[in-house]
Amino acid sequence: MTTEELKNIKARLEIRAGLISAVRAFFDSRGFMEVSTPVLINAPAPEEYIEGISAAAGFLRTSPELQMKQMVCAGYEKIYQLGPCFRKGEFGSRHRPEFTMLEWYQTDIDYKELMDFTFELIKESVFALKASYEIEYQNETVDFSQAPEIINVADAYQRFTGKSVENADLTDEFDTLMVDCIEPELGKGKMTFLKDYPANRAALARLKADNKEVAERWELYVCGMELANAYSELTDPREQRMRFAEARRVRKTNGFVEYPEAEEFFAAMEKGMPECAGCALGIDRLVMLLSDSPDIGFINPDFA
Repeated sequence: MTTEELKNIKARLEIRAGLISAVRAFFDSRGFMEVSTPVLINAPAPEEYIEGISAAAGFLRTSPELQMKQMVCAGYEKIYQLGPCFRKGEFGSRHRPEFTMLEWYQTDIDYKELMDFTFELIKESVFALKASYEIEYQNETVDFSQAPEIINVADAYQRFTGKSVENADLTDEFDTLMVDCIEPELGKGKMTFLKDYPANRAALARLKADNKEVAERWELYVCGMELANAYSELTDPREQRMRFAEARRVRKTNGFVEYPEAEEFFAAMEKGMPECAGCALGIDRLVMLLSDSPDIGFINPDFA
């Protein structure tokens, strides 16, 4: 690397370090406990389109979700974690096989309350780092103090594609239309929360009480970039086993590795899982925004 490239990397890593300090201060001031769960695990959640990386006799975690939920079942009411996660074959301007995840859980709240919390987390963390709520990202101004846009998935499909979400799902265009037509329109100038996903797009989320076709899930976008994924958690172990079974069926169709059953997770759920909500946020992508970096590799350099 040239001297100039090394200086640029150092500046981005300083932003990263400052962001992580601000995030920790935010959670600590609100009574959360920072925790650490294993990176090498027996069984990841069988997500339909995410592939884990085999390691030793298990897998590198794709997220700390199942292990943190076991802690929730054991009585931990407000917990957060910062650490590495791994996903096979993910490489691009916004993806790397290894990345840093911020994940947290709180009992006795739902996804709407979690939305408010996440808005404040990002707003205050940006201000702590920048002494301003505004940033410039790729010639676009973002004001993190503005009230966020909140849009339902069904409304987003009608507005940006002219199709119903049901039709997009039926014709197997849901993901293509989301990536090509919807995501680029989200998070312009302020945060956007895209909420209420179809039930079949939220394997670990609680369904809405008044509409079982929709899950209490949202994703957060800024400048067309997904930053976070969250939901009111499913707490019924029987329903969760059925959903995992369906996910494993899809994974097999896709030629993905067959995971063992997550028995430790289900044993914890069987003892009782309280009502709660959780969120996973990509630290590297937030650093991209704060450092005006068009590629995630610029803030996650390879020093190997």
